[in-house]
Amino acid sequence: MPNTYDEMWEKLNLDLDAHNGLLEVLGKFYGDIYQSQQGRLRGMEYLDFVLSEVHGLRIKELQDAKAAGKKVIGTFCVFVPEEIVLAAGGIQVGLCAGAEIGNEEAEKILPRNTCALIKSFVGFKLSRLCPYIESCDVIVGETTCDGKKKAYEIFADHAPVYVMEIPQMKNACDRDLWKSEVLRFKRAVEEVTGNKITASSLKEAIHLVNERRRVLQRLNRLRAASPVPISGRDVLLANQISFYDDPVRFTAKIGQLCDELEERVKRGEGVVPEGSVRVMLSGCPMAVPNWKLPYIVESSGAVIVGEESCIGTRNTRDLVAETGSDLDQMIENLVDRYMRIDCACFTPNTERMDNIIQMARDLKVGGVIHYGLSFCQPYAIEAYKVEKALGKAGIPMLSIETDYSMEDMEQLKTRVEAFVEMTR
Repeated sequence: MPNTYDEMWEKLNLDLDAHNGLLEVLGKFYGDIYQSQQGRLRGMEYLDFVLSEVHGLRIKELQDAKAAGKKVIGTFCVFVPEEIVLAAGGIQVGLCAGAEIGNEEAEKILPRNTCALIKSFVGFKLSRLCPYIESCDVIVGETTCDGKKKAYEIFADHAPVYVMEIPQMKNACDRDLWKSEVLRFKRAVEEVTGNKITASSLKEAIHLVNERRRVLQRLNRLRAASPVPISGRDVLLANQISFYDDPVRFTAKIGQLCDELEERVKRGEGVVPEGSVRVMLSGCPMAVPNWKLPYIVESSGAVIVGEESCIGTRNTRDLVAETGSDLDQMIENLVDRYMRIDCACFTPNTERMDNIIQMARDLKVGGVIHYGLSFCQPYAIEAYKVEKALGKAGIPMLSIETDYSMEDMEQLKTRVEAFVEMTR
């Protein structure tokens, strides 16, 4: 990352020495896991560039937008409706997590047995290492788990926080609650941005976010070909960057990547040896730079062909209906779409079981690896039901629970290799 950004980072109150160290480690880690791959598509050069500038040029774009009067809203969850933010002229971005670099600071105020993702985002803030957090006018939390819910109370001592209440069931009264939360969020965003959301602006925003979902759906359809034309790591990277990049630019660039991918599929070209086991990941999200498990899987004779995750199909599977002509109907459409998210916070969550089985069958996978972050209770407990449902469908599953450290690499590799060999 060029040192020309030091002045900008200093204004954001980052710890420059620690931040430069983080970027150095991140660059090496990225090179080992991504740029060492053979047969990558030319279109991946854009994503390589975005990642190399993820704390540089993209942050400068956000600062320039703020100087022009725009507001930046950050979030960790796919439940926060980006359409509302865009319709009010704001910018929504994902925030830093996915590394344990700030754990020492986080554990001064959080229990050690807190979910790895929660400790990560609190640690990034307390260690002054995330320019996205420091660029935000407000951070939107949500109640998808008790750990997050309580952590946001502490986080609010260090940054402006707004929390959305996520229903825990899907009855009519729960939909009513969610609609009231969407409307409350709309009012809050209008207040932060100073802009009134209109039917016209919301319609445009819905279409914009749907277009990004459509291009990622297209990417997922193309990657499902046999032979597999793109690594799971590269598709994961595209999904991760979708939370940070400008949505219009990102959609255009991934469209170009898909054009190239389509030609590769027509030629019958693959990126892995014939006979590589097709595997699907399921469970917790993987934020940048959480690439440990995908690297292990794809270094063990398998290729990842799908992610049942918030950084995957849970975020892109459903579109918002674009049929509404007035603001009320568009809000109803938004409410319906977001209520279809099958997060493990819901009970019962039979939709997720059905979606996993259907996805595994459609992708013709040899097995499913269920990924859980350490101390993430909703997904750890729900793994039991997932394994039971997959077993009934005759689909093998390996359940893995890990954190962001590298200490268990060899242990995980042994387990994954055995699972891959068993599914051949």
